[in-house]
Amino acid sequence: MKRSDDWIEDLYLKEFLGPKDSYWENGRMVMTERSHIKRGSCCGSGCKHCPFSPPYIKMNKTLRDDIKIQGLTN
Repeated sequence: MKRSDDWIEDLYLKEFLGPKDSYWENGRMVMTERSHIKRGSCCGSGCKHCPFSPPYIKMNKTLRDDIKIQGLTN
């Protein structure tokens, strides 16, 4: 039975079982497409999951066509 004041469990469920904005790979944090879309523009760092087109252009806000079709912008 879940207690009504169990904020630790709520935090765990939100942070560890919810959608991810980043993950760790070879000791480096990798931002997901979702994270980049939330950021709003390209950082120009050559990120693995860059959703912008053309990619790796700092401050570019144009999303790739496949991202627009998938509806990931919400």
